[in-house]
Amino acid sequence: MIYPFIPFGKVTIVQGDPGEGKTTMVLQIIAKLTKGETVLPLGSDESTLEEKTVALEPVNVIYQTAEDGLGDTIKPRLLAAGADCSRVMVIDDNDQALTMVDARLEEAIIQTKARLVTRYRDSWGLM
Repeated sequence: MIYPFIPFGKVTIVQGDPGEGKTTMVLQIIAKLTKGETVLPLGSDESTLEEKTVALEPVNVIYQTAEDGLGDTIKPRLLAAGADCSRVMVIDDNDQALTMVDARLEEAIIQTKARLVTRYRDSWGLM
Protein backbone atom coordinates (compact mmCIF):
# COMPACT_ATOMS: atom_id res chain seq x y z
CA MET A 1 0.00 0.00 0.00
CA ILE A 2 2.76 2.41 1.01
CA TYR A 3 6.07 0.77 0.12
CA PRO A 4 7.93 -0.28 2.22
CA PHE A 5 6.04 0.91 5.29
CA ILE A 6 2.47 -0.41 4.99
CA PRO A 7 2.01 -3.54 2.86
CA PHE A 8 -1.41 -4.76 1.71
CA GLY A 9 -2.75 -7.69 3.70
CA LYS A 10 -0.42 -7.27 6.67
CA VAL A 11 -0.80 -5.80 10.13
CA THR A 12 1.22 -2.64 10.70
CA ILE A 13 1.50 -1.06 14.15
CA VAL A 14 1.70 2.70 14.53
CA GLN A 15 2.98 3.34 18.03
CA GLY A 16 4.04 6.40 19.96
CA ASP A 17 3.41 8.61 22.93
CA PRO A 18 0.22 10.67 23.21
CA GLY A 19 0.33 13.84 21.15
CA GLU A 20 2.96 12.65 18.66
CA GLY A 21 0.55 12.73 15.71
CA LYS A 22 -0.36 9.07 15.19
CA THR A 23 -4.04 9.78 14.55
CA THR A 24 -3.24 12.82 12.40
CA MET A 25 -0.90 10.75 10.26
CA VAL A 26 -3.40 7.92 9.84
CA LEU A 27 -6.23 10.32 8.98
CA GLN A 28 -3.99 11.95 6.35
CA ILE A 29 -3.27 8.51 4.87
CA ILE A 30 -7.00 7.73 4.84
CA ALA A 31 -7.75 11.05 3.12
CA LYS A 32 -5.21 10.36 0.36
CA LEU A 33 -6.34 6.77 -0.18
CA THR A 34 -10.05 7.63 -0.35
CA LYS A 35 -9.24 10.12 -3.12
CA GLY A 36 -6.86 7.77 -4.98
CA GLU A 37 -3.86 9.99 -4.34
CA THR A 38 -0.34 8.80 -3.61
CA VAL A 39 0.47 9.04 0.06
CA LEU A 40 4.19 9.66 -0.30
CA PRO A 41 5.44 12.41 -2.60
CA LEU A 42 6.93 11.34 -5.91
CA GLY A 43 10.20 12.80 -7.14
CA SER A 44 12.24 11.70 -4.18
CA ASP A 45 15.89 10.70 -4.42
CA GLU A 46 14.84 7.18 -3.46
CA SER A 47 14.19 5.56 -6.88
CA THR A 48 13.13 2.20 -5.39
CA LEU A 49 10.47 3.93 -3.33
CA GLU A 50 9.12 5.75 -6.36
CA GLU A 51 9.15 2.62 -8.55
CA LYS A 52 7.09 0.70 -6.01
CA THR A 53 4.60 3.50 -5.36
CA VAL A 54 1.45 2.45 -7.15
CA ALA A 55 -1.17 4.87 -8.41
CA LEU A 56 -4.37 3.78 -6.74
CA GLU A 57 -8.00 4.11 -7.54
CA PRO A 58 -9.88 5.60 -4.59
CA VAL A 59 -10.30 2.93 -1.92
CA ASN A 60 -12.78 2.23 0.84
CA VAL A 61 -11.60 2.31 4.44
CA ILE A 62 -13.01 0.88 7.65
CA TYR A 63 -12.23 3.01 10.71
CA GLN A 64 -12.89 1.88 14.26
CA THR A 65 -12.13 3.82 17.40
CA ALA A 66 -13.18 3.50 20.99
CA GLU A 67 -11.45 6.67 22.17
CA ASP A 68 -12.19 9.63 19.89
CA GLY A 69 -15.73 10.81 19.15
CA LEU A 70 -16.62 10.14 15.54
CA GLY A 71 -18.93 13.13 15.03
CA ASP A 72 -17.00 15.76 16.94
CA THR A 73 -13.40 14.61 16.41
CA ILE A 74 -12.76 12.05 13.67
CA LYS A 75 -15.14 13.25 10.93
CA PRO A 76 -14.10 16.93 11.20
CA ARG A 77 -10.45 15.88 11.04
CA LEU A 78 -11.10 13.64 8.01
CA LEU A 79 -12.93 16.50 6.28
CA ALA A 80 -10.09 18.90 7.10
CA ALA A 81 -7.65 16.39 5.57
CA GLY A 82 -9.80 16.30 2.42
CA ALA A 83 -11.05 12.71 2.79
CA ASP A 84 -13.95 11.36 0.78
CA CYS A 85 -15.99 10.40 3.83
CA SER A 86 -18.44 8.40 1.69
CA ARG A 87 -15.59 5.86 1.40
CA VAL A 88 -15.05 5.61 5.18
CA MET A 89 -17.16 3.09 7.09
CA VAL A 90 -17.28 3.02 10.85
CA ILE A 91 -17.93 -0.05 12.98
CA ASP A 92 -19.49 0.89 16.31
CA ASP A 93 -18.16 -1.25 19.12
CA ASN A 94 -19.91 0.44 22.04
CA ASP A 95 -22.05 -2.66 22.76
CA GLN A 96 -19.50 -5.33 21.85
CA ALA A 97 -15.74 -4.86 21.53
CA LEU A 98 -14.40 -5.45 18.03
CA THR A 99 -11.61 -7.98 17.53
CA MET A 100 -9.58 -9.00 14.49
CA VAL A 101 -11.63 -12.22 14.19
CA ASP A 102 -15.01 -10.51 14.61
CA ALA A 103 -17.61 -11.51 12.00
CA ARG A 104 -18.70 -7.84 11.77
CA LEU A 105 -15.23 -6.92 10.53
CA GLU A 106 -15.16 -9.70 7.94
CA GLU A 107 -18.65 -8.76 6.72
CA ALA A 108 -17.71 -5.08 6.47
CA ILE A 109 -14.55 -5.86 4.48
CA ILE A 110 -16.50 -8.06 2.07
CA GLN A 111 -19.35 -5.51 1.73
CA THR A 112 -17.18 -2.47 1.16
CA LYS A 113 -14.16 -4.14 -0.47
CA ALA A 114 -12.11 -2.04 1.96
CA ARG A 115 -8.36 -1.95 1.28
CA LEU A 116 -7.54 -0.41 4.67
CA VAL A 117 -8.86 -1.25 8.13
CA THR A 118 -7.85 1.02 10.98
CA ARG A 119 -8.40 0.38 14.63
CA TYR A 120 -7.50 2.87 17.30
CA ARG A 121 -7.31 1.90 20.94
CA ASP A 122 -4.49 2.68 23.39
CA SER A 123 -2.01 0.93 21.11
CA TRP A 124 -2.91 1.54 17.51
CA GLY A 125 -3.00 -1.13 14.80
CA LEU A 126 -3.13 -0.42 11.09
CA MET A 127 -3.78 -3.17 8.56
